[in-house]
Amino acid sequence: MSKGSTGQEKPTHEPGATPGSRMRRVALWGTLLLLCPALVGYGVSRAMSAHDKPEIRIVLGDGTQGPKGMAWVPGGEFLMGSDSKLAQANERPAHKVRVHGFWMDEHHVTNAEFRAFVAATGYVTTAEKKPDWDTLRVQLPPGTPRPPDSKLVPGAMVFTGTKEQVSLQDYSRWWRFVPGADWRHPTGPASNIDGRDDHPVVQVSYEDAEAYAKWAGKRLPTEAEWEFAARGGLDQATYAWGDQFTPDGKQMANVWQGQQPQPFPVLNAKAGGAAGTSPVGSFPANGYGLSDMTGNAWQWVADWYRADQFRREASIGGVVNEPAGPAESWDPADPGVPVQAPKRVTRGGSFLCNESYCLSYRPSARRGTDPYNSMSHLGFRLVMDKDVWDRTHARSSIDTAAR
Repeated sequence: MSKGSTGQEKPTHEPGATPGSRMRRVALWGTLLLLCPALVGYGVSRAMSAHDKPEIRIVLGDGTQGPKGMAWVPGGEFLMGSDSKLAQANERPAHKVRVHGFWMDEHHVTNAEFRAFVAATGYVTTAEKKPDWDTLRVQLPPGTPRPPDSKLVPGAMVFTGTKEQVSLQDYSRWWRFVPGADWRHPTGPASNIDGRDDHPVVQVSYEDAEAYAKWAGKRLPTEAEWEFAARGGLDQATYAWGDQFTPDGKQMANVWQGQQPQPFPVLNAKAGGAAGTSPVGSFPANGYGLSDMTGNAWQWVADWYRADQFRREASIGGVVNEPAGPAESWDPADPGVPVQAPKRVTRGGSFLCNESYCLSYRPSARRGTDPYNSMSHLGFRLVMDKDVWDRTHARSSIDTAAR
């Protein structure tokens, strides 16, 4: 446990950002089933904090001198993780890491973009399929009985909030498994994404993100690449934009504070009774031209999750070059779940992040999530290596010339 700026004790994980494996137990077999359900457009980075580095030039792809819709992240050496008083144990210690340059999506993959993928491939997401017991059982205590088929139905985890303040120790009070919830119906069968083409796609599992990446000719970022990009050139700043949460009173990300007038997890009916994503790019981009690196929706990254990974990397000494993450998962902080149950790293926090329960809208904050879990605050963005773009663009140029 740690204390945030409010002085209140806070659990290690965000609401609904507790390891996905724990939440999948809420509705399984009565209450146990918790399912997985480019070179153009320059800009100059602004001085945002005492952590500012020399001027950074934003480079956005235009489809000719870089992939359209992606921003160039120059790579380099940085301090990964954090030793700040706000840091959780899994973020410690700060250690030197080096990553190469790469292109990254300017924003989360949107509903419109994901819809194009599904239309082109006929892909069916994890949340739209009947759960497979073998992928569920590894996240549950040994000996958990198999639920009847009537309980193994398509669906996903949905944040439902509460009508009044409740203990923050029991996340099942504001999360529940909703049959029929999926990327088209993020909060259940009666919901839809009409008019939300520019919102992040959510209710997508790690496997869904991987499938989209393969189709798009991209890949998920490593955890080190993600954090380097999220920092936007600000070494060890508390937030992706600097050290002040709301500089000059300006909201910098879609998180609970500023969105909801009531303390988490109370939803205010008069304010619409909803908490959710905002259109991508609604808030200022960071020093590399990347929007919503923190807040809005959590983001899948490539690495397996180990709670002690930063300690392991720091123990190597010197600068860790291009860390690709551990070979397997390990998380002893998830009661009732096998410590090596499969989990992938998720980063960035979401619209549910708040001072009283978590501060996961910090670049160093991390958590592990069951790769088959789909949730109403979890999406992704992708990266592309320079050599991949160069080859892709060269082939495209040849094909165009041949016509």
